[in-house]
Amino acid sequence: MLEALGLDETCKNVYRAVLAHPQADLSELCERLGLSEDRLGEVLDRLSELALVRSAADEPRRFRAVDPRLGVQAIIARHEEWLAIEQHRIERIRLAAAQLSADFTSSSLSGQGESVERLSCIDDIRERIALLVRDVSTEVMTLAPGGAQSRPSMEAARPQDQSLLERGVRMRTLYLDSVRNSPGTVSYAKWLTSLGGEVRTAPSVPVRLMIMDRRAALVPIDENDSAAGAVLLKDGGTVTALCALFEAVWENAVPLLKTGTRERDERGLTPQGAEVLRLLGQGLTDEAVAKRLGVSPRTARRMAADLLELLGARSRFQAGARAVARGWLTGEG
Repeated sequence: MLEALGLDETCKNVYRAVLAHPQADLSELCERLGLSEDRLGEVLDRLSELALVRSAADEPRRFRAVDPRLGVQAIIARHEEWLAIEQHRIERIRLAAAQLSADFTSSSLSGQGESVERLSCIDDIRERIALLVRDVSTEVMTLAPGGAQSRPSMEAARPQDQSLLERGVRMRTLYLDSVRNSPGTVSYAKWLTSLGGEVRTAPSVPVRLMIMDRRAALVPIDENDSAAGAVLLKDGGTVTALCALFEAVWENAVPLLKTGTRERDERGLTPQGAEVLRLLGQGLTDEAVAKRLGVSPRTARRMAADLLELLGARSRFQAGARAVARGWLTGEG
């Protein structure tokens, strides 16, 4: 049975030793098994996660074996809960994909309503943006993931942004929270704000997006490869949905130039920390989390370690279980 739980020979030996010697403390178990106290602690932590051992009520350095039938039931219940969450998330993704596919197919077949234009390279995208911006009359909304903006990129955008703002066009730009550590990006945001632009940040940004006059939306074909081109959508249900997405992210974002630190919630998490928890709950790696937040992999690992400490967990598995038990992770994540 223990092999089915992913336990190695050391884990099995420790479980049997605890079962055979319920009065033995950590020192005695170390001596009997020939293990260091650190290694024994790791194994006992793993067995505790699987509800196969527990600390003695009167002596925390002593452990008692739990009837495997009880432990297995707890494990099954935990995995059933995770499966239910994942199944719910999959259904939501499937429904969203079906709706977008239906919108796309309907507009393509009818030849009316929403039009779709594919831009095959970065030069085409820049030329198309220049033409679109020239005709903007009321509003430009931008989601800009990817962290700190490069100096060449900001310098290239400066004349265009200044022209828009001087014409009275409302400009709203949303960056990642991580750009607060970029002096260049903050300086550019101050300049935009001085001309009437609005700049906010959020822990993560779902997609790179530019919407003009709520009638045209530009989105990348591949978020990880700008060379793959982009799609320009016009006057249709998908543009309306993307406007709603922008407004939802904007509503929960914070002005970049707001002084002070972002407040922690009742769990003791900053918005960025809560986002890390949500992304890790989805199974993202440290590297993927780092990319979503616009930080280095090292910073993402540090954030994950801080979450484990906050939850009093020794492993990510244990942290996930405790987060679910506390209601910090749900199927809505």
